[in-house]
This record gives sequence, C-alpha cells and structure tokens, in this order.
Amino acid sequence: MDATTQANPLAGGGVTKQRRCVDVVIAEDSRIQAKMLERRLVEAGHTVRWAIDGAKALEMVRERRPAIIISDIEMPEMTGYQLCAAVKSDPLFKTIPLILLSTLSDPVDIIRGLDAGADNYVTKPYEPDYLLARMESLLDTPLEDLDETAGVVLEVTLAEQKFRVKAGRQQVLNLLVSTFENAVAKNKELIESNQSLSVAKTSLEKSNTILTELNEQVERSNARMIRDLHAAAKVQRSLLPGEAIAIPSMTVAWRYVPCQELAGDFLNIFPLDAEHVGMFVVDVSGHGVPSSLLAVTIGAFLTPKISDSSLLVRPGKNGGPPVVSGPAEVATRLNRIFQADEQAGLYFTLLYGVLHVPSGQLRFVSGGHPPLVRVPKEGPLELIECEGFPIGFVPDIEYEEQTIQLQPGDRIYLYSDGVPEAMSESLEQLGDDRMKALIESVRAQPLEANVVHLLDAVQTWCLPKGPLDDVSILGIEWHG
Repeated sequence: MDATTQANPLAGGGVTKQRRCVDVVIAEDSRIQAKMLERRLVEAGHTVRWAIDGAKALEMVRERRPAIIISDIEMPEMTGYQLCAAVKSDPLFKTIPLILLSTLSDPVDIIRGLDAGADNYVTKPYEPDYLLARMESLLDTPLEDLDETAGVVLEVTLAEQKFRVKAGRQQVLNLLVSTFENAVAKNKELIESNQSLSVAKTSLEKSNTILTELNEQVERSNARMIRDLHAAAKVQRSLLPGEAIAIPSMTVAWRYVPCQELAGDFLNIFPLDAEHVGMFVVDVSGHGVPSSLLAVTIGAFLTPKISDSSLLVRPGKNGGPPVVSGPAEVATRLNRIFQADEQAGLYFTLLYGVLHVPSGQLRFVSGGHPPLVRVPKEGPLELIECEGFPIGFVPDIEYEEQTIQLQPGDRIYLYSDGVPEAMSESLEQLGDDRMKALIESVRAQPLEANVVHLLDAVQTWCLPKGPLDDVSILGIEWHG
C-alpha cells in the first residue's frame, strides 16, 4: 500500500504521520457528485476510478483490487447494497473496506447495510474531510480475513419488523461507530439550530410591531413584483429562437418549458457566418430570478454579433472573413468570466456546438452537460459523452472539444437534464434508456413530431404535479 510522509504539526521533534495514498473505486450515478468527490480524493493524494453504477464498479474491482470502495446506494443496474453484497461474498475481496453514502432516512437502512456487509455509513450531504477521516479510520483497522463470529446470525427487531442478518464483529463495530458519529453530528446540528431558533424568536418578538406596519407595504410590493415577473418572463421568451427557423440544408425544432415562470434554462441556434451554425443549451443551477437572470446574461454573451470582444465570432484580419471561435475556446472563456464565487454561488452546464453546414462536421464541447444524442438516418441511436466540469465550478481549466461527422439525414438532440431526470410520482427518473426509446419510437416521423413527442412523454411521466425542473430540447436534422 503506497503512503506519503507528512509532518504532523501537533507532534514533537521528528515525529511524522503517515497519510495513505491508495486506490479508490467510486460507484456514483450522479456525474457532478462523482466529479466533486473524485477531485477531493485526488487532492488528498489518492488515485480514483469512477463507475456510473454498481455493476461497472464491480468490474473495476475485479480488474484491479482497490484499497477501499465508496458507493452510493440508489443506482441503476446494481444498487450499492447489491454491490456491497457481491464484494463481501467474494473471498478475494471481502476484506476491502466499503463505505455506503446514504441519506439514512430510515433506520432499516442500517440493517440492510449490515446484511449486505457494509463497513461504514456516511450521511449525505457530507463534508469531504469527514469522509476522508472515515477512510483513514477503516484503513487503520484492517478487516480480519477470518472473523470468528462471521457465521453468527443476529435477529434484530426494528420498527416492528424482524430481521435476520449475518454479520461479523468488526463489521458490527464499524457500523456502530459510524452510526454513532452520524447521530452525534446530527444532534450537534439540532442543538445549534435550536439555539438559532431561540435567538430568532426573541428577535421576531421585538420586531413584531415593525413587521405589522410593513405588512401592507409588502403586499403592495408583491403585486408590483408579480407584474414585473410577468414582464421579465416575456423578455426571456423573446430571446429564444423564432417559431420558424430557416437555415439552408437543415431542419430545426425546439421546445422550452420552464417549471416556474422564470427559467434557468436557455437555448438558441443561429448562423455564425455563411457556412457555420452555432447552437447551445444552457442550464443554470437553481431556479427563480437569480438563475433566470444569469441564463439571460449568458445568452447575451452567446450571440453571433461580430466584434473584437465577441466570444463566438471575431472580425477577420485585414478585412478578411470573420473568424469563428472553436467550442472549447468558448467554454474556457465563459468559465473565466462566470466563476460561481462571483455569481452568488451559481454555476451552469453547457453544451455548445458549431456545425459546418456544407460538410456536416459538428464540433462541440460540454461543460458538465448531459450527453449529445445522435440519431443516424440508419443504425442505432447513440449517446455521445463529452467530459467537462460545469462552467464556473473550477477556475483556470481548459475545455476539450469533440468532432463528429454527420451524414445526410442524421439528427442530433441537445437537451437539459430536465429530460432524463424528469421525476415520476413514485420518484423514479425517466432515465437515458427511456429517453432513447422515446426518440427511437418516432424516428421515422418528421423532426418536429419527434421533439413534440419527447416533450409530451416527459410531461406525462411527471403527472400529476408536472416537471420539477426546466425542460429544454433542441433537435437538428442535417440534409447534406
């Protein structure tokens, strides 16, 4: 096991502390959460392999044994519980420590983790330093190859239900420690919240008279704000593409449905010069006025106006033709302009592409955005991933672009995460597979019908409450 030596400022003289630098496998279906965790682990000196579900994580474990595994619970293909059970039932891997990331919304979660063989729980949301400390603790106390109580079956009654689980002494101890630490942390948060509430209550009692006097002013301001929101929503919609978009050699269809009156999504498509067309979908974190204002501001930056300060098109040298900026350059410059620390903590995902209309060559870049969908005229649909951090998330990084060659009749779809992450009444996401099947089912129909069908399916999936996130879909068919 690799380790680096690091001085301990609390120790005397030449005493040092050994910090392990180990191989970690992460199983997490949220790309953004996985990237955040991976970044923190790498900063701590660890090597990281990331899998989007439990099944792929198990493949990575079998390819090369890691020192520790960190797994979300709710994942497609194979859950965290199933991954844990598979690892712990294999004699070659049973001693690998495994941490489950859980909301711990139900005490039964602990029993299920115990039955699966989990060694530790970390409650979401968590502080990265706390997770690193739990890793160090597990690595400091290696699991025994043979636990003399491993064959003991425990009968546990919890929430008026009886469970029979098989657990070893070390596993039970680890889970008890992690559960106790979680309880202490939550209790501390509760005490602090109660203290804050007590202070707030006293302050509110003193301010009651003033609040009563201000109530009428608030009601008048509220009515004025509603009028202003209606006007702002109209301005935002006016910046979207026209209903009938005429671009030679292409058919375009789009739909844009905000979950509130003002949206954090934005999309557009426009000619950049005589041969190039630019297109993008932006999704700002959060909802409401701050997100919508940032979305409109980003849209103002992503316009084809030719100027020396333009992100997309600059004047040519010595009166020559305009110069179209590459997608990677555009994303990198946006990331420098819109850092989250300077935007009230807001960041955004972006998929920006430039299509050379005569040849059908598409160059595109992703800033933490869902994959591009390509629908060839003949052959299976494909999701084209393009890795990249959300814009404004990490300073001073360079983005990379991808290139695909379209054939006459090919279609591409850009969309916000409001499509695959649309939530049903039972809190089940629509998912990539269902989205692809919906597009496949009507691929023989005109592009407009395809986009409308996908939007209708998302709205139906979210009944009865409707989508909880903005939904943006931009479809393009290249005719050659």
